[in-house]
Amino acid sequence: MDGLAVLSMGQLANELNLSKSGVFALFGSKEDLQLATIRTAITVYLEHVVQPARDLPAGLGRLWRLCTGWLTYSKDRVFPGGCFFYSVSAEYAAREGRVHDTLAAARVNWFSYLEQTAREAQRAGELAPDADIPQLVFEIVAFLEMANAESVLHNEFTCYDKAARAILNRLRSETTDPSLLPAAP
Repeated sequence: MDGLAVLSMGQLANELNLSKSGVFALFGSKEDLQLATIRTAITVYLEHVVQPARDLPAGLGRLWRLCTGWLTYSKDRVFPGGCFFYSVSAEYAAREGRVHDTLAAARVNWFSYLEQTAREAQRAGELAPDADIPQLVFEIVAFLEMANAESVLHNEFTCYDKAARAILNRLRSETTDPSLLPAAP
């Protein structure tokens, strides 16, 4: 993945065999093209990571499915270069503007959804009442993103199994009933 900064109307026009003015008429500006790209990536992300977990009842199983869904999404290279959001968030972390703000909002939404899912598991009695949910979610995301980074950097995929084991162990440390989780990833 080349990144959002290098995305251009001319590049898109060439790849789609369209005129540059035709692409400009669709998007209006490079920034609008970048924002449309992020919106499309969000749709793909929801389809691959979030939606399959929504079909499960609220609880630890749904949280675990979000984690395994994310690992599969990255490992299967739904986007070239692993997780689209990991890649472009690094690219835009120190910039200002609508693209940065949209990426930051997507990240906040992901963390919030994971926290909500973990709190539902806690309310269901499946996570310990004193579990520090924000810390748990931070650690889960750290394991997910480390697997993505290592895989992309080294073109090596055993890191996904390591991340799954680490997440599973972390969830086991907070669960009220280890039998709610698989014995192995």
